[in-house]
Amino acid sequence: MKRGFSSENDSKISNISEENITKDESDKLNEPSECKIPKTEDSETKECKSNEEGSEEIEVKIIYNKKKYDVSAPSNTTIADFKKILQGLLGIPDSMQKLMYKGLLQDNQTLSTAGITKGSKIMLVGSTLNDVLAVSSVSKQDVVEMEKAATVKEPLCKQKIHRKVLDKGVPEDAMPGIKNIKEGLPPLPLSGMLNKHGGKVRLTFKLESDQLWLSTKERTEKLPMGSIKSIVSESIEGHEEYHILGLQLGPTEASRYWIYWVPAQYVDAIKDAVLGKWQYF
Repeated sequence: MKRGFSSENDSKISNISEENITKDESDKLNEPSECKIPKTEDSETKECKSNEEGSEEIEVKIIYNKKKYDVSAPSNTTIADFKKILQGLLGIPDSMQKLMYKGLLQDNQTLSTAGITKGSKIMLVGSTLNDVLAVSSVSKQDVVEMEKAATVKEPLCKQKIHRKVLDKGVPEDAMPGIKNIKEGLPPLPLSGMLNKHGGKVRLTFKLESDQLWLSTKERTEKLPMGSIKSIVSESIEGHEEYHILGLQLGPTEASRYWIYWVPAQYVDAIKDAVLGKWQYF
């Protein structure tokens, strides 16, 4: 009897053990398995890693006004963003900067796609806003007179601010003007013109570097074409073969740089070169 009882108990224990083992195995199967399923990276993660790998910090030399500046930036920095870095360092508005490295750099390029590496030398062309506005040197009295003239819509050649230059007559060395004719820019600089102080002015168009060189006896200001907001012009009464030309260098009309005795046949070509023909459509 005892043996039978023992055998029956053994059988029950065996069944219980098998049930436990089966249950344990089932639980293990239901548990999440680590490292058995290979992990995959989504496209965003891959792109992020790719950007990190391609964004090596590089140090370049910026050459501006015969001085050199060491500037560091990630290699995947766009030229547009790099200009903003230079604006913070040198005070030159990004819209008035031209960067040259084996040609003119475009805003949508990156440092790496432009072939710029550690130690590369980049030429910066541009002027601080103060420098540009100093060229026009508009006085408060000039501003008052211009606002008054704008209110009554008086022709430019009749306005007091311009009469003091025009009354001196056509300069002896003025280039010949031709009315009702349109010509392209001449191969030589435009000279023989005057500014509002009666000083000599020469315009040189550096199309290869997208610059307009505005020269007086005292200095030459190299203006990026993109820094000139607009151009106004009007023929001079009694001398229709010549125009008054105003280059707007700042955000307001008060920043216009006035040039007198511009040959009429070149006025449209000047506007096309500086502003682009699309401005007229």
